[in-house]
Amino acid sequence: MLPAELSVRGRRWVELSVEEQRAYVMRLLDALEVTDRDKRLKVARAILYLAQGVYDECDSDVDVLYWARHNVFLLYHMGVFTALLELLNMEIDNSQACSSAVRKPAISLADSTELRVLLSIMYLMVENIRVQTEDDRPEWIAARETFRIELAAPMCSGEPFALLLFTMVTKFCSMNAPHFPMKKVLLLLWKTVLFTLGGFEELQAMKVRGRERLQLPPLPEDSIRVVRAMRAASPPASAMELIEQQQQQKRGRRSRRPLVKQDSLDTYNERDPFKNEEARDEDEDPEDSDSGIEGEVDPLDRDVIIQPPPPPPPLRPPTERLNFPKGLPWAPKVREKDIEHFLETSRNKFIGFTLGNDIDTLVGLPRPIHESVKTLKQVKPPDQYPDQYSLSPLLPLTLTGNLRLSGEEEVEETPAEILYLGMLPNLSQYVIALLKLLLAAAPTSKAKTDSINILADVLPEEMPITVLQSMKLGIDVNRHKEIIVKAISALLILLLKHFKLNHIYQFEIVSQHLVFANCIPLILKFFNQNIMSYISAKNSICVLDFPHCVVHELPELTAESLEAGDNNQFCWRNLFSCINLLRILNKLTKWKHSRTMMLVVFKSAPILKRALKVKQAMMQLYVLKLLKIQTKYLGRQWRKSNMKTMSAIYQKVRHRLNDDWAYGNDIDARPWYFQVEECDMRESIEKFNSRRYDRSRGGPAGGEFTPVDNCLQSVLGQRVELPEDFQYSYELWLEREVFSQPIQWEGLLERP
Repeated sequence: MLPAELSVRGRRWVELSVEEQRAYVMRLLDALEVTDRDKRLKVARAILYLAQGVYDECDSDVDVLYWARHNVFLLYHMGVFTALLELLNMEIDNSQACSSAVRKPAISLADSTELRVLLSIMYLMVENIRVQTEDDRPEWIAARETFRIELAAPMCSGEPFALLLFTMVTKFCSMNAPHFPMKKVLLLLWKTVLFTLGGFEELQAMKVRGRERLQLPPLPEDSIRVVRAMRAASPPASAMELIEQQQQQKRGRRSRRPLVKQDSLDTYNERDPFKNEEARDEDEDPEDSDSGIEGEVDPLDRDVIIQPPPPPPPLRPPTERLNFPKGLPWAPKVREKDIEHFLETSRNKFIGFTLGNDIDTLVGLPRPIHESVKTLKQVKPPDQYPDQYSLSPLLPLTLTGNLRLSGEEEVEETPAEILYLGMLPNLSQYVIALLKLLLAAAPTSKAKTDSINILADVLPEEMPITVLQSMKLGIDVNRHKEIIVKAISALLILLLKHFKLNHIYQFEIVSQHLVFANCIPLILKFFNQNIMSYISAKNSICVLDFPHCVVHELPELTAESLEAGDNNQFCWRNLFSCINLLRILNKLTKWKHSRTMMLVVFKSAPILKRALKVKQAMMQLYVLKLLKIQTKYLGRQWRKSNMKTMSAIYQKVRHRLNDDWAYGNDIDARPWYFQVEECDMRESIEKFNSRRYDRSRGGPAGGEFTPVDNCLQSVLGQRVELPEDFQYSYELWLEREVFSQPIQWEGLLERP
């Protein structure tokens, strides 16, 4: 509610003119500068009420959303975000609150009230300004671009806003500020990175523009559109199912599931020969039965395919399902390394020697080999390079920059570049902190005394005393963890994709930090659960969702209504998180044999195979990709027993010519090369950072190749840039650093 002393008496906010609203916001900004903490909090709550859409004066959800958007742009134009940023810095540096929280045995919502109010306002501002609508005013469009540039650029503290939030995450995980509301921090961090760097559609547009600028051929397809057109496949049969089928055949009984052709996988057909088998598979799978609920029928056990939420009317006509693409969805690819390996094998066979990396000389080879090489070169994209970093489809953007004659590289100050430069000194700490939070929020994690407490901003001061209150708190805790997993997974995949587009080495260093921090086993541990139950979890109370709860009269909540949950069959939040984690795992392991072997060592195949039970096309695609890269290491018996999975891989995953993923004849699968591969990668990354960022971080302009100046007069004659406030504390510095320090002058005369 608006403070009485600042309100326009007898007038409603929706009745005020824009000038009157501006004048009121100015009074709120003046009141934010008072020294009284309680008064500041009261004014901040008034600003939050405006950002939430003055719901007391609205009659419908649509009105609340309209006024929330209107008020957010008004607050931004009046400079409220900058004032909130100063208050946020004050709260972060509040050592008294941090020390008080560290000493407390149990932290609750009351310990982070000010932070939660500030972060809520900033989140509403970032999210409302970020989202574009058709009825946006011209000044709103201009404000959106200005705000995006401001968030991406270094602010008053000399660092981007996202870096300030990263610092909050590391302080929380190091137990220096256990009262920080991590859910709100992570949500704001994710939306800030999404706003400043751009989402997947903006990323695709950046790839297209970059290729046009470098006069490269266009991408063969838009991966987002291809995945959207895919149809989910039936899950593979379990071992228990196959055994039961064999026993039924021996008894002479007719099998409930006849052996028919896999048309549900090989074509886009509505008919499913394995209908109604998933329920039996779920009941009989010993690895899943312990995490299920007795007597509960999982909605995913019905023959339902998870598709994205339907678009607003008009709905698509049912005949459009007949327009699914025929054949393979992806254009095949081939690496230059594959062509080299093919020619090396052919030369050894026909002429008895090799020519190294030469892929043009075909003298002495039979005519069919000439035709094969011609076909491979037609498939190979012309912008690929022969080394291991030729995997990015936009590599010339990442490796071939314009170079000055002095040897310095011209680096474009993109938002991703600015963010990477700020994150680089503490990159490992940021990665470890995010993975710690992901581990604490994972549903498979068990509570430990030394683990971080991520429930500080969900637990009330007084614990519930009734069954209804306990059920509400349980739902809140589960929802709280799900949101944290969603924010972290989305943040990590965004960083990986944008850094890979900006420069391949930036992507590689983040990937290596994730691998060294045990991200691969962590994600596998996350999926080692009853993933069907996780996807269909109902940890939300619809009547308490905003803005419904503040506009409509709330019905009486009962234990039965809470247990029934909402009407949604699936939890899109959890499905989103699972897809993001699978994509991260794909990014980390693609073309990295040592990391692929980690998947094999951690026995990821049965875990990933269980994830195929979720009938959603995009999730199945990334599961099949992870199974494909390790198929050659799983043995012939595994491939023989999982032919339906092999068929799904063939039908849905991109083909790479000469890739013997199904046979296990990989020349790169030599165990003694795995450690060398990571070490070489680390050395290349360190050279890249030293060459490109030493000067920006205060190092020499030429790095390790800069000659050392040994002349005393020259060194003392150099002009050193001193900070502006140095002259005020110069005498104190002399006293502390020079006069009070004992100096052994005789030691200078002694020869070493």
